[in-house]
Amino acid sequence: MTNPDKMISWWRTSLGEEEIHSISTSILNENISQGEVTAEFERNISEILSVPYVVATTSGSMAILMALIAAGVGPGDEVIVPNRTWIATAHAPYLLGAKVVLVDVIKGGLTLDVSQLEGKITQRTKAVIPVHLNGRSADMSAIKNICIPRGLTVIEDAAQAFCSRNSFGFLGTQSFAGCFSLSIAKLITSGQGGFVVTPDEETYKKLKSLRTHGIQDLINCSFDGFGFNFRFTDIQASIGLAQLKKLQKRIDSVLEIYAFYKRELKNPQIKFLDVKTEQGEIPIYIEVLCKDRGRLVEYLNEHRIQVRPFYPDLDTAAYLNNKSNFPNSRVFADQGVFLPCGPDQSLQNIQKTIFFLNHFDA
Repeated sequence: MTNPDKMISWWRTSLGEEEIHSISTSILNENISQGEVTAEFERNISEILSVPYVVATTSGSMAILMALIAAGVGPGDEVIVPNRTWIATAHAPYLLGAKVVLVDVIKGGLTLDVSQLEGKITQRTKAVIPVHLNGRSADMSAIKNICIPRGLTVIEDAAQAFCSRNSFGFLGTQSFAGCFSLSIAKLITSGQGGFVVTPDEETYKKLKSLRTHGIQDLINCSFDGFGFNFRFTDIQASIGLAQLKKLQKRIDSVLEIYAFYKRELKNPQIKFLDVKTEQGEIPIYIEVLCKDRGRLVEYLNEHRIQVRPFYPDLDTAAYLNNKSNFPNSRVFADQGVFLPCGPDQSLQNIQKTIFFLNHFDA
């Protein structure tokens, strides 16, 4: 029985006997650092996403950084990023000495506003990073129609969109490279980790080389190109393989939780944010807007329910030096809340959360 005094966490995922067995097997077989288990994990991802090339790495953030390096982004270049995303999307080009150029999201939505994209492109623009936030598809067709004729590289931040689809296929597989996260608050996790996918063999070779200090052969090595230690490990890969065996169950779970909230949440002071599940998008988070967010957070905490306010808009990071107005983004930054969710969140916890949400009065 659930302890009524225990705090309901905003995110719930679990690792169990399958992961323990998988880790133990790797250790007993002396598969510790990056090796054959990582390669098996990459093959599994390749099959799931129907993409030919996968390179596992240390995090989703590193996946974006590696994709940008492979695309030739460097000092003096500009990289366009939506104003609503986790800061890692901007930090990757910033680390390379590129200027981060922010674009507002669509009105009432959380993906890049393509109508504002052309106005942000300059002679220095090198790449555009659309973000598929919470499994929502950015308008990839329109983005590519603008970028490809101009010779701009499109890199998808699909950290929150593993297995989400649009009418063209899986998100993250529709550009130069797609970048995914395996951190704890994702559909599947290896604790930390990430991977890059690409349809292009030459890009794949660059990414593999980058991951190991630019070296092709560690036994008979030569220093022929730039890289760093961006390697994954077989221990992490063994966790990932165990998680992949539960993938469909996890997808079913987050879709059930989403449908339950959408059906049962009745409070007009709390606006539920939709995801196009009928079109193949998979929401791993439950997002709402509340004009009196501070009071809502306090109220739920009083009832032992943890929620998480949306992270700030990227333009609030002064060092990125973007002084434009972003009115469409601001409503999410000011009012957004993540409610209890995650593939292993119990429906009992969801029911309790909805009960108190429906009785909330600002």
